[in-house]
Amino acid sequence: MTSNAAPRPEVLDFLLTRRSHPCITMTGTGPADEELEKILTAAARVPDHGKLAPWRFVVYRREQGERIGDRLVALAQKNFGPLDEARLEQERTRFTRSPLVVGVISKAAIHPKIPVWEQELSAGAACMNLVNAAGGAGYAAQWLTEWYAFDDEASQFLGRREGERFAGFIHIGLPTQAPVERDRPNLADICSNWSES
Repeated sequence: MTSNAAPRPEVLDFLLTRRSHPCITMTGTGPADEELEKILTAAARVPDHGKLAPWRFVVYRREQGERIGDRLVALAQKNFGPLDEARLEQERTRFTRSPLVVGVISKAAIHPKIPVWEQELSAGAACMNLVNAAGGAGYAAQWLTEWYAFDDEASQFLGRREGERFAGFIHIGLPTQAPVERDRPNLADICSNWSES
């Protein structure tokens, strides 16, 4: 059967083999400013009904990670009580595990024509585009949402404004190992052809 589509096998092959890399396995310095600008520009090319741009990006550099970690330790102890040494280290290194972290913030708001749900989906698409753009530029990437994404005080410290919330934090760096493949859904279990009842 002949396809009517213009062939782009390298793009499809990339998507068929895309895999998240655990941020603790990343190294390097992360993308330079010019490269990061291209990655973020690509990340912003998502479906956006009404051209609202209902999301924005916050960039966290590794050298800022220690200060962020100190604050997260204090907030985690306030929220969860005394932490053992392993948990203290985990909180302290949240933003130093990878060379660069990009927070994606959803700015979804009530609109006369565009449902909030569509705006939130657009923010999720920006997260996925960011992961793919980083991968396409040769970097490893991982999309995480951890407790501080949902905590009012922590998320405000990290740049959230009133009425906003984090869609995720995308960790970017160079891979130090091949990512481990995991089971994927069986297409027959998640896809059906519509028919009128």
